[in-house]
Amino acid sequence: MRLLEHQSKKLLSTFGLVFTESTPVESIDEVRATVERVGLPVVLKAQTPFGGRGHAGAVKFAETLDQAVIAAEALLGMTVRGTTVDVISIEPKLNYEREFYVGITWDTVEKLPVALLSLAGGMDVESSQSDQVAHQPFDPWMGLAPYKARGLAAEVGLTGRILVAVGEVLTKLSQAFLDCDAVTMEINPLVVTKDETLIGLDARVEIEDEAVYRQGERLEPLGELTMTATGRPPTALELEAQRIDAIDHRGVAGRVVEFDGDLALLIGGGGASLTVFDAIKAHGGSPANYCEVGGNPTEEKVAAITSLLLSKPGVNGMAVIMNVVNNTRADVIARGVLMGVEGTGRKPSETISLFRVPGNWETEAREIMEAAGVEVHGREVSLDAAARLAVERNRAHVA
Repeated sequence: MRLLEHQSKKLLSTFGLVFTESTPVESIDEVRATVERVGLPVVLKAQTPFGGRGHAGAVKFAETLDQAVIAAEALLGMTVRGTTVDVISIEPKLNYEREFYVGITWDTVEKLPVALLSLAGGMDVESSQSDQVAHQPFDPWMGLAPYKARGLAAEVGLTGRILVAVGEVLTKLSQAFLDCDAVTMEINPLVVTKDETLIGLDARVEIEDEAVYRQGERLEPLGELTMTATGRPPTALELEAQRIDAIDHRGVAGRVVEFDGDLALLIGGGGASLTVFDAIKAHGGSPANYCEVGGNPTEEKVAAITSLLLSKPGVNGMAVIMNVVNNTRADVIARGVLMGVEGTGRKPSETISLFRVPGNWETEAREIMEAAGVEVHGREVSLDAAARLAVERNRAHVA
């Protein structure tokens, strides 16, 4: 779950971090009233769940009320990376002396959270070649100790009051990261004003979707939230898939990202699901979705997600391809898929391009699918070969 900027600031403020006031607005009338209250000059920012807004022209500055209105008219309704902007934030334009980047994320190699500090803050931080960057992994049970946070500040050359203040920001941000079950938290830029006050001008928060249920009390005051990792609002199909997945706690059969193709996919097996998706595209196929299945979901859950994916207009068929399963029963997947296909009024033999789910209860799954006239393969056929065959069979079904 990616929060919008004004939501991120509001959440992080509860941990003692200081930001410029961000007022979300959705109409020109609100713009006028907000600017008059905030005072000029102001910054207007499109509220989108991803970065790069500055380069996309989605951040504008205004010295007068008329300029603010013109900027708001340009921002409201504009499209940024495929997402229509329907909310902008207005905040005072701040003068400052220096800027930094501070962030907390996960080090996937060390399998620990890691604190990051860079003297190259601002919208070009991603492309910065500065060597003044420090990082510090820390124990998720203990948090980032204050002395280690100050050590990061010293490592990039900070001294005195600024060193202490930046260390405090990192300590508070790391605690927010752990308490909120976050994937990423960033303040960029964190600026130093003339009186050496540290203020965040922008913030980014991404929370692990599977942990959102624990964060209800913190998230409820933030308003409408978007449960998606795609960087855009979820489609109707994706929302329905989330509902299906939540019906039963057993297994996963609803993590769906929608695409514009004609071949529905039920795929799984850790990184194998991404491998299959890429292989489908490499062999000229056009995926209608990414849908990861695993953890031994019930037949009913598999049937519901199968019916949903096949109900999408333009979808001609489905491929069911998984790596070798051990905690998922292949026969349960087989029965669920057949139930879902038949529930849409289609014939399995004319809809399922390929079924490859080797492993636990594989023999029973093969018998079930072959009885329905579906082509079945096991581990003797690689994931890449299975993807190629699925694309070829789907084309044959269309023809």
